[in-house]
Amino acid sequence: MVFRSKIDRFFVVFIMILVLIIGVSTFFPLALEDGTDLSVVITLTSTFLIIASFVLWCVFSVKYVFYDDYLFVKGGPFRSRISYQDITKISPTSEIFTGYRLLSSRDALEVFYKTGAFGSVKISPRDKKEFLTELSKRCPNIQIQE
Repeated sequence: MVFRSKIDRFFVVFIMILVLIIGVSTFFPLALEDGTDLSVVITLTSTFLIIASFVLWCVFSVKYVFYDDYLFVKGGPFRSRISYQDITKISPTSEIFTGYRLLSSRDALEVFYKTGAFGSVKISPRDKKEFLTELSKRCPNIQIQE
């Protein structure tokens, strides 16, 4: 079963501002020079497109997949396999700027597990109730905080 990440307006505006800042900082050297070489423009444009594409890929490809033995959390190149046996607790959170997170909404859940480097991952499935129902089926001993 696959769950996509919920995307809220705040997050879209935040990412648009981030891409704008990347664009301004990438093309700023062009404003400092009178005559620009075509190779410089191509290099700066390529740099901007690569960085912006990477950011957008990481943000808008987030999904959570239930496999037989583990929960697979994926966003861009970042991936985590969380064994159902290792999941201890899940609780709602609105603190999305700290810790390990693969989400795109302030309406998030924090999944605590034993084997993670950070001890938890913050996620934001579109349908939280269905996600929690599916997770509780696979992890009968999980503590779900409301």
